[in-house]
Amino acid sequence: MTALISLYDRLFGTLEARIAPILMPTLARLVFAGTLLLYYWNSGLTKIGVGLTGIFQPNFNAYAQILPRMSEAVSYDASQLGGFWRIVVLFATWGEFILPLLVVVGLLTRLGALGMIGFVVAQSWVDIFGHGVSAEDRGSWFDAASDGLILDQRAFWVFLLLYLVVRGGGPLSVDALLRSRLQPQTSFA
Repeated sequence: MTALISLYDRLFGTLEARIAPILMPTLARLVFAGTLLLYYWNSGLTKIGVGLTGIFQPNFNAYAQILPRMSEAVSYDASQLGGFWRIVVLFATWGEFILPLLVVVGLLTRLGALGMIGFVVAQSWVDIFGHGVSAEDRGSWFDAASDGLILDQRAFWVFLLLYLVVRGGGPLSVDALLRSRLQPQTSFA
C-alpha cells in the first residue's frame, strides 16, 4: 500500500508542481475566451452608437440594458438621466470590451479578472432587479437543476475568474512576458 501511495504522490506531485502552473492559468483564459469573450463583445456592440465616435456615445440599448428601470422612468430619454449615469453607462460599455480582452491576453490579468467578477455581479443584479429575471430562471443552489442562468451558470464564471485573480495569467501571458523583460538579466561571465 505504501508503494501505491508513493506512486500516486509522485505522479500527482509532478502534475501539481510542474504542469499545473503552466496549464491551469492558460486553460482558464482559453475557457474564458471560448465561452465568454464573444458573449461580452457582442453585448458591448449592441450598446455603442453609430460611426467612429459611437464608442463615446452609447445608444438607446445601452441605457435600456444597463439602467432598465431608470430608462423606463424617463420614457427612454437618456438625456434626462444626467452626466453621472452617462458615465456609468459609458464605462460599463467599455468594460464589456476591455476587461475580457485583458483576461484573454493575460495583461493585468488579476485586475481584469477582478473587474470581470464585479461586472458579473453587477450584471446579475441588473438582470434580477432591473429586468425582473424570474426565480425559476435565476436558479437555486443545492437543487437538482444545474441550468439556472444566474446562480448556477454565473457561479462557474466567477469561479473561473477568481482562479485567475488568485493565480494570475500564468507563464503564457503578456504579464509573464512583461515580467521577464523587466527582471534584470543575470550574467554568468
